[in-house]
Amino acid sequence: MEYSSSEDDELIEDYVDLEDDIATSDVDQQQNDVAMPLHFLEHGENSVIVVDHSIGNDLLSADGMAKSQEPFLGMEFESDAAARLFYNAYAARLGFGIRVARSRTERRKGVEILVMKRFVCLKEGHHKKKTTDGTVKKKRKRLSIRDGCPAMMEVVRRGPDIWLVTKLILEHTHVVVSPDRIREIQLNRLSGKDREHEDYLKEMRQKIFGEGDAQGLLEYFKKTQAANSSFFYAMQVDSGNCMTNIFWADIKARMAYNYFGDAVTFDTSYKKNKLMPPFAAFTGVNHHGQSVSFGCALVVDRTEASFLWLFETWLSAMYGRHPISLTTDQGSAIGAAVAKVFPNTRHRLCKWRILSRCKNKLSDECSRYPTLHGELQNCVIKCASAEAFEACWKLILDRYDLRENVWLQSLYQVRHKWIPAYTKDSFFAELLTSQRSQSMNGFFRKHFNTKASLLAFINKFDEVMDARHENEAQEDLSSVHSLQTLKTNSPMEKQAAEIYTRTIFECFQMELVEGLSHYAVKIQDGPISKYAVDRDGDGRNRHLVALNASEKKAVCSCFMFEVSGVLCRHVLGLFCLTGLNLLPEHYILKRWTRKAKTGLILDERDVEAQSYFQNPNLRYDDLLRDAIKLAEKGAASAETYRVAKEMLRKAFAEIVCLEESMRKQGQHRGGNM
Repeated sequence: MEYSSSEDDELIEDYVDLEDDIATSDVDQQQNDVAMPLHFLEHGENSVIVVDHSIGNDLLSADGMAKSQEPFLGMEFESDAAARLFYNAYAARLGFGIRVARSRTERRKGVEILVMKRFVCLKEGHHKKKTTDGTVKKKRKRLSIRDGCPAMMEVVRRGPDIWLVTKLILEHTHVVVSPDRIREIQLNRLSGKDREHEDYLKEMRQKIFGEGDAQGLLEYFKKTQAANSSFFYAMQVDSGNCMTNIFWADIKARMAYNYFGDAVTFDTSYKKNKLMPPFAAFTGVNHHGQSVSFGCALVVDRTEASFLWLFETWLSAMYGRHPISLTTDQGSAIGAAVAKVFPNTRHRLCKWRILSRCKNKLSDECSRYPTLHGELQNCVIKCASAEAFEACWKLILDRYDLRENVWLQSLYQVRHKWIPAYTKDSFFAELLTSQRSQSMNGFFRKHFNTKASLLAFINKFDEVMDARHENEAQEDLSSVHSLQTLKTNSPMEKQAAEIYTRTIFECFQMELVEGLSHYAVKIQDGPISKYAVDRDGDGRNRHLVALNASEKKAVCSCFMFEVSGVLCRHVLGLFCLTGLNLLPEHYILKRWTRKAKTGLILDERDVEAQSYFQNPNLRYDDLLRDAIKLAEKGAASAETYRVAKEMLRKAFAEIVCLEESMRKQGQHRGGNM
């Protein structure tokens, strides 16, 4: 149903009060839509429509018991208003919106008395097309959030001040995502500045989506989800039902995150001009050093609120599992959102993006001093310690009289977030970072131009992702069936060749060969000995290694293992010199091995097993992930295919028998009632 702006304002006010006194008997109120909170996440088998209306803080205030209790049959309230308040708070806590769908009155002693009220999920029912004289009135297409969800709570008057829950359905046809916390929402009616922002967004949407592009995109997502219900998409729309932000991820992206989601990059740098879509990608690196997608987004409104929505939506799609590290572009809105959604994740700014802006931000200085850009880059990349960086940075500022440069001052203030000397204590899976970035940017430049429709671009993106999955499968086969060429007689090299994928072994092999050319001098004895390690013995490229020989553990001042998960030449050289000929298990990260995708998808499940028994959508996703793993392994050969097929037949037969048994038990119970 369409509303004018004034009608929208009334609906927004009605959301809090829900003034629904009904004068007629058994009134169907399906047309009385109400507004939803900013973070209302509405999933339909992993689909989400998020409606952002200008509403006040009191939207989320409600009866305290709803904060820790869910409704149950026989639950008692003192009034229908109290029941509404409870269910509204319960819905806000879980992350869905409600409305009054039906009420009933009875005439008692000549007075109409309200005796029943039914509260439903906002996705209950379906919108009906209005007709006039047999013709459909043509209106601008709007996104419909109705999808037939049965979730509801019905209360009936049983006496003065007694209302009981007599009908209750807790399950939704869509996944309801409960955010870790419900933040306060401060959204006032549009001020002049806000209205300018709204006008800007309207202009941007028109440029990006064009005529009918948004509806076409929604239909595409629905069609994709119909073919694979684990396809996840989310759309945020404003109070005028206009699309603001979009996120989507297929099952392969979600599975890839479970294997390789320890280090994530969120890149928003693909937009080169105002006519290009504000594309953003969550990416990582797999066990072959290849770029993998963890989901994509179109972010029209690049505010903190939008990034909060996007990060929380993405986290929901990834089953609530936080990454170890997250690398992003620089920006106050992104930074603030990351701090709130990922408080325990190491946040790093992309140093390459920052360095690429040097010639623009320091154009006059770089013109006068051609060596400035190179010196800044060397200072950032090559300084192995914080002390070395501080000294080098100070020298550059003094040499080129840049102490008062505001941009450089701002970068220095956040140096702990982007200078490698400060970030080397965290894992970033950083082996082929530049190649991954170039690969994604190359795709964007090649396949998108301002004349291409958004849907055509996303179709092409899906094709490229399919090709990348094929490349990954080919690398899996190559790593298993190809013999690695050994360059030494080291048992450690042979061990690594049997464990690592081909790409990671080549990286390890290079470090091992280099390590055999290094010298080590013990500079401190004890349970933890310290060594000075360098290649030529002259101390120019010296690194300090602390070695606990009894535990077979070492820490190098270069921190390569901490950042990349592969041991450096300094530690490997010292291991060989001290007689440690095999790689200790604690230095073999499974995510770099041939078996990266074997065993449990999640080594540490963030969702308790009990929730899988309670939530059918989680059960479906869990079974689907295992089924895809089975298909990958079963297709490897004719023999594995035969075994997999036979096991599937047996499992299916057992499920059919169990269903039949449960059906008969249900009939038996029904007959005895």
